[in-house]
Amino acid sequence: MHKTKFIFVTGGVLSSLGKGLAAASIGAILKSRGLRVSVQKLDPYLNVDPGTMNPMQHGEVYVTDDGAETDLDLGHYERFLGTPTTRNNNYTAGRIYYQVIMKERRGEYLGGTVQVIPQVTDEIKAAILSVASPEVDVALVEIGGTVGDIESLPFLEAVRQLKKELGPFNSLNVHLTLVPYLSTSGEHKSKPTQHSVKELRSIGIQPEIILGRCDSTPLPADIKRKIALFCNVDEDAVFSAVNVKNIYEVPLRFYHEGVDQKIAILLQLPAQNPNLQPWIDLVEACSHSNGEVTIGIIGKYVELKESYKSLHEALAHGGLANRVAVNFRYINAEDLSEQNLNQQLKGLNGILVPGGFGTRGIDGKLLAISYARQNKVPFFGICLGMHCVVIEFARELAGIAGANSEEFDPASPDKVIYLMSSWYDHRTGKTQTRSHDSDLGGTMRLGSYPCKLTPGTIAHQAYQAEVIHERHRHRFEFNQAYMEKLKEHGLVFSGFSPDGALVEIVELQGHPWFLACQFHPEFKSQPMNPHPLFKDFIKAAKAHKPA
Repeated sequence: MHKTKFIFVTGGVLSSLGKGLAAASIGAILKSRGLRVSVQKLDPYLNVDPGTMNPMQHGEVYVTDDGAETDLDLGHYERFLGTPTTRNNNYTAGRIYYQVIMKERRGEYLGGTVQVIPQVTDEIKAAILSVASPEVDVALVEIGGTVGDIESLPFLEAVRQLKKELGPFNSLNVHLTLVPYLSTSGEHKSKPTQHSVKELRSIGIQPEIILGRCDSTPLPADIKRKIALFCNVDEDAVFSAVNVKNIYEVPLRFYHEGVDQKIAILLQLPAQNPNLQPWIDLVEACSHSNGEVTIGIIGKYVELKESYKSLHEALAHGGLANRVAVNFRYINAEDLSEQNLNQQLKGLNGILVPGGFGTRGIDGKLLAISYARQNKVPFFGICLGMHCVVIEFARELAGIAGANSEEFDPASPDKVIYLMSSWYDHRTGKTQTRSHDSDLGGTMRLGSYPCKLTPGTIAHQAYQAEVIHERHRHRFEFNQAYMEKLKEHGLVFSGFSPDGALVEIVELQGHPWFLACQFHPEFKSQPMNPHPLFKDFIKAAKAHKPA
């Protein structure tokens, strides 16, 4: 193939239909056909990136190797395609407008009037084309939001223009809509889809493929024919996107519906049967387990599971590696107290304290860590979880009663965790700096960094490597002025930055499995390649018999 072909994925009727999963699944099938695939997400909100957004509103902030804070759908893309994404795989309206305004300020528009068309749409088209390369056969571009949203219009206009510019057989639109089933009348209703496609066609985009989101019952043939007739698409281009128990079933469902074959015809892709055996094996493994474990996740965003999407998936991957089903017990850290701690944490095979920001729920997380330490329950701390481990250990075992994080108490006399003022960025060869009055957005230690492991530790045993690379997203770090004192009382420092300046992993002596890391290992776990730490953690949880 001499040039990248594009598949634009849009959504209608309502949000949260699963455009990200649909795009990732289509990409997975096309990759199984031997094609080189990339996926991009375009978000219509005006934040430059989701880095400063509340996870309760937006869900998880995903981090790429090159340090971009992105939409959680990029996690789906990486897990389904098995290839890393970059900052070019996620653009927001805020980032697009920011680039346009910066060009205007620099005089790059030569004094011309700056407008949505053509300046903003041209910038969007350039963003889309940034994922095209000789190494990419097909690029899927997911347009966030719903057709009809005001903020999505510039993106859809850019898609309309680009489809024309790319020429025949080089692009198509896959439109995902809701086809509800009314139990009172006993039938699927196509009218919402008809109106959604009408809205899309009114701005100049004719979808070539329609995915009808429905319950567990596939769309009957007569409804598919009706949708095809009223939406001006081929009858064999209307497919069912049914609810599934396991998201990793979606590529197989799409294949059996014939989605990839229709795409291959419309884009004139090489004829090749997909190798879906890895997906068949994965779904089979998900359906058959030898036992189960229950993991308690002590967090502050537990009301919305999307806040911990990659974490949830990584734990499930660890379960697959150990042939056990993983049950999740999300526990609000604010609800934990000394009075109810034993009752709340009873029956857990493992305890995990995830990342986060701010003081809310910290006391509950410290109680959970103390419980895991004293009761020999396998424990895993991530980012903020590591900070809490250090604080709990310093207070309870090292006798530093005032130990705290500068994030929680700037006036603390013993800041065992403090604001990171500088760190070496191996990608740029420069030292990055941050002060107390720096902007919040994009000023953390972000992206992939190397970590040197200490031989003979839990971490070294899990990774079976001397040096690893993991993704970071944090502002605070361990204060090495306290290292020797904590070492004396049994805290093990098992991972460091190559220059030894930053502590990346700590462990506890005399415990079956107790590890906390500064980075976010969940971002690199994939269903067919579970992360070593999650695999090892679930193995320890499997061996632990809860009280």
